[in-house]
Amino acid sequence: MTLWHQKSLRKSTGGIRKSRNRASKYLNQKGGEFAETTLSTKESEIKIVKGRGHSHKLKLRKATTANVTDTQTRKTTPMKIVWVHENAANRLYVRRNIITKGTLIEVEKDGIKSFARVTNRPGQEGQVSAISSDKPAEVKKAPHIVKTAKKTVPTKAKTAPVTA
Repeated sequence: MTLWHQKSLRKSTGGIRKSRNRASKYLNQKGGEFAETTLSTKESEIKIVKGRGHSHKLKLRKATTANVTDTQTRKTTPMKIVWVHENAANRLYVRRNIITKGTLIEVEKDGIKSFARVTNRPGQEGQVSAISSDKPAEVKKAPHIVKTAKKTVPTKAKTAPVTA
């Protein structure tokens, strides 16, 4: 199903919008479907889509590995994706294991697990590229949710000095 990025012919009241310069649906107003790159345990799945000007686009449907670049050594190695840890695009994508740009994923190589942040758009490029990160970002709570307990320190009562 294609998506059209064009103004509707109907007004919000239900009436028909009349325009003198209305033309037919052009190809540049046509949009594509969201790829929904998901995590797979079997094999990667790539879909080839036609583009404008005899170009093609590779849409990654299912991913098994990610090309992870180590920030200190600047070496890129393919690693197996274990699971999706955090997704800033939509919090429900974590439950469905959907990978988008900016997603924090857990990767594994030779039994060593680490975290990596996706730096490309897998649904547009046909692969998952990521940069290794030390630990997942901490979720910051809003200030009105954080409750701090106030501790009361007992003070010693002052006594008058005894004089004889």
